[in-house]
Amino acid sequence: MTESTDRGGIEVEGLVREFKNGPRAVDGIDLEVAQGEIYGFLGPNGAGKSTTVLMLTTLLPPTAGTARVGGFDVVAQGPQVRATIGAALQEAALDPLLTGREHMRLQTALHGLGKRERETRGNELLERVGLAYAADRKVGGYSGGMKRRLDLALALAHQPRILFLDEPTTGLDIQSRTALWEEVARLAGEDGVTVFLTTQYLEEADALANRVGIIDHGHLVAEGTPAELKAEIGRPTVEAVPRSEGDRERMAAVLGRFGERAGSSPRGVSVRLEGGESQLAEVVRALDADSIAIEHLQLHAPSLDDVFLAKTGRSLEGSDEEEAADSETGETEAVGAA
Repeated sequence: MTESTDRGGIEVEGLVREFKNGPRAVDGIDLEVAQGEIYGFLGPNGAGKSTTVLMLTTLLPPTAGTARVGGFDVVAQGPQVRATIGAALQEAALDPLLTGREHMRLQTALHGLGKRERETRGNELLERVGLAYAADRKVGGYSGGMKRRLDLALALAHQPRILFLDEPTTGLDIQSRTALWEEVARLAGEDGVTVFLTTQYLEEADALANRVGIIDHGHLVAEGTPAELKAEIGRPTVEAVPRSEGDRERMAAVLGRFGERAGSSPRGVSVRLEGGESQLAEVVRALDADSIAIEHLQLHAPSLDDVFLAKTGRSLEGSDEEEAADSETGETEAVGAA
């Protein structure tokens, strides 16, 4: 166990969760998150993200392995773990008949804050998440973004050292998503809160996370900073679309001289440039030499989606449907167990 885990981090060794008559939703993962770090846990539905969070927040017992959160064992020291963490899970437990302010009063009372402290803390958090103007409105009239922000405020009521956010921006518009990102970054940067963030959004992990772990079918298949993971892929991709559909095969033959084929739009051809960005001018000259007119040409820098594709053999984006069957036997059951 490291010093960072003692103070406010997370340490996981060989963590497993196996469901009855189902696959291993989490299959022996190891990870460590330092105090004040934002750790992005990236993967499609059914990969094991939510099951991992349920175990780390003591809502689901592991089948095997160990996990310590804030220095406490999630199995043997559940009450201490729960006192240390805040959690905003996929389904916000909000009462539509209560106002935002009433939710805050209830949550702070449950955490044992004194009456005066409850009011001060509640008002402070409602202001922080941009809900002071709607504090006395019933939550049933809140938008999806407002409910997500209130759920975050409730998770912060007792000033936790570690915050778990399970796909907190799913379904939000870009303004609500950006506002939540800013608050999460502030919590880690200014308050030193450790954030464990699960997400399907590549840009979310890229924008927020100090480090990223990619989980696929219960296995941790890659881990590192976004920059490190993208550097593993290294080579940029060039995509070209011919002006004439009949030139597509000839274009593919020309581009094939510069690197291996990569995924592209239906009308285009993409290759991963072996020589990097410096080859782009050579590509244009080669196409011109073969009299292939270009309608569109674009250079793509390596992305987290490229990393996911390289590690798993498929793209993360749009993989929800592909994983639907796994989620029914794995993570859906986990939520029911909670």
